Amino acid sequence: MLLRADEEPGRVAEARTTTRRAGRTFALAARLLPRELRDDVYLLYLVLRTLDDLVDDAHPHAAARVEAVEAWASGWTALGPEAEILADLATRHPVPRQAVLDFCAGMRADLDHRPPATEADVDRYCHQVAGTVGLLMTSLLGLRPGADVGAAERAAAALGIAMQRTNILRDLDEDAAAGRCYVSAEAVAAHGPPVPGARAALLRDQIARADARYAEGLAGVDALAAGRPAIRAAAVMYREILRGLEAQTARGEAGRVVVPTRRKLVVAGRAMLGRRGPLTA
Repeated sequence: MLLRADEEPGRVAEARTTTRRAGRTFALAARLLPRELRDDVYLLYLVLRTLDDLVDDAHPHAAARVEAVEAWASGWTALGPEAEILADLATRHPVPRQAVLDFCAGMRADLDHRPPATEADVDRYCHQVAGTVGLLMTSLLGLRPGADVGAAERAAAALGIAMQRTNILRDLDEDAAAGRCYVSAEAVAAHGPPVPGARAALLRDQIARADARYAEGLAGVDALAAGRPAIRAAAVMYREILRGLEAQTARGEAGRVVVPTRRKLVVAGRAMLGRRGPLTA
């Protein structure tokens, strides 16, 4: 089922509002997207964010909404708001259905949360819930003629994994309060528990892993046919959370790191100009 003409404007408005409310960093970067692609990117964000919020909030209909999207990705008729939006996007873009299925697998993993045992488990989960987002974004933005498709897709997935690993580190205390842990038992055994005052070594290890993924992902941005400035800006702005965590840990503090908008704009501007080196503002 595709969106009717009278439904689409309302959905787009909802998508824009959701992006600005829930994805402040992404909303800043999205302003750099080509106008003709921007609303489709907002619609994709609406689908993924809605499912994620339903799962995080343990909404009674969360599993059913995820199942409806899985059904569409498996070739069934689109039923439900998220599946209908994806079906509509698929009329304009080569939406990879396996990536949608993998994203849904990540949502199911969150519904039945089990702390990861190994770093491979963390990477698998991060790929499901965020690496797939990189692949879906790539399907909307396209690739330049002659681009190595496999390398571009690996880079897109790596950037998503980097961002999700950043989320895990930013939300350590909030997740602990909710009885959840996304840091592997392997990392805890090697570096100590993720508790305030005793996690400096753990953070150094985990930040280095996330930084390596950012480097891998950013190296593939030039392969995109459109939206390169937006994706680069989103990545460098989000990466600043890691720098904030480093500074916070050096001060012996804890809590959720928030990067000020001005700081985000500075690092994004430097990335657009291709500048390197430490920031002075």
